[in-house]
Amino acid sequence: MSATRDGHRLTPDAAPAWLRPLVDNTDGVPRAYRRRMPKDVLTAVTAANATAAVTGTRRDAAVLVLFSGPPDAGQGLPDDADLLVTVRASTLRHHAGQAAFPGGATDPGDEGPVHTALREAAEETGLDAERVHPLATLQRMFIPPSGFHVVPVLAYSPDPGPVAVVEESETAIVARVPVRAFVNPENRLMVYRDANSRRWAGPAFLLNQMLVWGFTGQVISAILDVAGWAVPWNTDDVRGLDEAMALVGQDAGYGESQQ
Repeated sequence: MSATRDGHRLTPDAAPAWLRPLVDNTDGVPRAYRRRMPKDVLTAVTAANATAAVTGTRRDAAVLVLFSGPPDAGQGLPDDADLLVTVRASTLRHHAGQAAFPGGATDPGDEGPVHTALREAAEETGLDAERVHPLATLQRMFIPPSGFHVVPVLAYSPDPGPVAVVEESETAIVARVPVRAFVNPENRLMVYRDANSRRWAGPAFLLNQMLVWGFTGQVISAILDVAGWAVPWNTDDVRGLDEAMALVGQDAGYGESQQ
């Protein structure tokens, strides 16, 4: 067991065998994330990151990447493993209607990213943090449009208990999505926001109730690669956001600022 910088405990040994390839190779997630970004885009993001740090406009945040599934399953992804995902309310000022990991901005009283991620997840989904084993913190990632520097907190729970929308003005959907739904190549595509940002096209997932794209889609795609769960899929299926939104019945204002 090891301590994070915020005093919260990381318990990597609590990961079941099927999560070990991911937990043991978390350094590979940022690399896999960046591999999907064109060089000019990566250069622009790196420059924006440096500017935010120098000007003091950087905003810290954390998200909870919570996997659930059987503790005693062997190696290989179990059929009943799932990932906790939310959809933000369509009335919010930022990232309205977007699928996301539970999480948010760091509060002054937070003791670090693990604290932030667990607090935000409890506020958004009613999650009982006592049921959750934080396994690892991933490298901080920068999201240029919002200026957030986000730490994904990888976690596991054999049974997270009931989760649901707590505040409808903030969250529209809370769902434990089967990991195999993300793995399924029929659910995968590449999405760009508008005609002027086609070079920003990134991995996305088309599910029954949601389109998962932008930062969240990129992180999930990188996790699938690093964990060894990804299967070949059609990366030439590249669509504009409006077209992809229509497939899940969303309007054209959905998710304007996530990338």
